[in-house]
Amino acid sequence: MLGPIVTDVSGTVLTEEDRKRIRSPLVGMVILFTRNYESPEQLASLCSEIHAEKPGVLISVDHEGGRVQRFREGFTRLPALAQYGRMRKRSPGEALRAAWSHGYVLASELLSLGVDFSFAPDLDLDWGHSRVIGHRSFSKSPEAVAELALAMASGMHAAGMACCGKHFPGHGWANADSHRELPEDTRFADEIIDQDVKPYSWLGQALDSVMTAHVAYPGVDELPATFSSRWIQDVLREQCGFEGLVFSDDLAMGGALGLGGVVERAEAALLAGCDALIICNSPEQSDELLAGLRWERTEEFDRRSGRLDPAPRFRDRGSLSRDPVYQDAVRRVPQTDPDLVDWTE
Repeated sequence: MLGPIVTDVSGTVLTEEDRKRIRSPLVGMVILFTRNYESPEQLASLCSEIHAEKPGVLISVDHEGGRVQRFREGFTRLPALAQYGRMRKRSPGEALRAAWSHGYVLASELLSLGVDFSFAPDLDLDWGHSRVIGHRSFSKSPEAVAELALAMASGMHAAGMACCGKHFPGHGWANADSHRELPEDTRFADEIIDQDVKPYSWLGQALDSVMTAHVAYPGVDELPATFSSRWIQDVLREQCGFEGLVFSDDLAMGGALGLGGVVERAEAALLAGCDALIICNSPEQSDELLAGLRWERTEEFDRRSGRLDPAPRFRDRGSLSRDPVYQDAVRRVPQTDPDLVDWTE
């Protein structure tokens, strides 16, 4: 990454305002949404525009499967991750191979059109009462989540894409939606670390990056995890031994707004241990952050962010479609379970 800021763009082609933001030396990544997509051909053109505007900038998307799949028409329909947890109960081996295929298809289809990175897989545990997680989780079992996430991440790596575990230390217990408000998880620290944090500890360096949760855990720290050095430095870095890049979740979300203005929020996240800062769906706040943040590049940032550089096996859909590994992987991605169909955002 050329800089620590992850920003968005307004539509299916770049505007002059988009270009100005991308050219900022602080911007290292552009994140895309459904509003930026019309067709595979249009997406490839938009990615070419972005890469030409600033060579070296990375392009990312939230593209997990289930309801969090930003690009749908012209892409393989990927099921919610919960489907692999259900499959694992019947046949663990079949579930692992299908999860690997999910990761390979996800990454190879994106890379073939110019998208460099996806914020996946989700490592949250499904405790059964989170409005924002639900079927996005593989399972309530830390062992199942770790095994299936490792298989999915391995598939992504095989296609040439880095991975991102989220939302550290866990968003599966708290009921509220952090897009709108600050959720709270009132469990004791030992319970969270012994369960929700376990996939991060077990996966270790298999994770290239991690995204924090805008969730408060008052039994550990009054500050939400994104702004808590106790969570990022003491638990993630020290206890889990994580050496990759740490992304904040979107600093414009409701769960982050209690820390002051956007520059203050960004500074607090960096001080706590975040390496990269997502700010999207708020052009005014993006411009304020790009104008006001003071940041210095370090060797540590370059080492961590360098793990996100893509190495795609195929750079166009034609050659990808002829790849026997891709053909096999598409066949092994299961049809969506009717009980898990939820395409609402």
